[in-house]
Amino acid sequence: MNTYRITVISILAALAVVGRFAFQFLPNVQPVTTIIIICGLFLGPVSAIILAILTTYMSNLLLGMGIWTIWQVIIWGFIGLCSGWLGKWKRNLPFGLLVAYAVLIGYLYGFVISLATYTVAGSFWPYYFSGLLFDTYHAVGNAFFMIVLYPVLSKILEKYYGNYLKSNTL
Repeated sequence: MNTYRITVISILAALAVVGRFAFQFLPNVQPVTTIIIICGLFLGPVSAIILAILTTYMSNLLLGMGIWTIWQVIIWGFIGLCSGWLGKWKRNLPFGLLVAYAVLIGYLYGFVISLATYTVAGSFWPYYFSGLLFDTYHAVGNAFFMIVLYPVLSKILEKYYGNYLKSNTL
């Protein structure tokens, strides 16, 4: 982990926190998941997990902490881990596949966050099915943010990766 990587992760965390705060008026539509996916693809799983922890903690300082914070760290960290492995396996995935991956991850996120309620309330399926519409908002938002952010962030991260990060990949 070098200074350039820490700087890039910090900038991505700031972008994710500001994006989450800016889109809070739309239920479950936020750029955080997409930014973590893109970070994992280009910077690796460890960087994406660090980004997930930073983003969850900082954005929940603004939006509110609770039992869901732990589950958000778990699922966003898992998303970062999977995206990092995906990026290490194949660097240039087709863009349509990335959008589909972002949509599926939106539903996975909702499923895992619903598990948090199960641990508290003891009833999972009614809560999960009632939140399926919000999971769809998240999935569609992920697709939108992937279409908007991926072309820009991929060029920036490719440049950073080529110039500063290639020798130190985690």
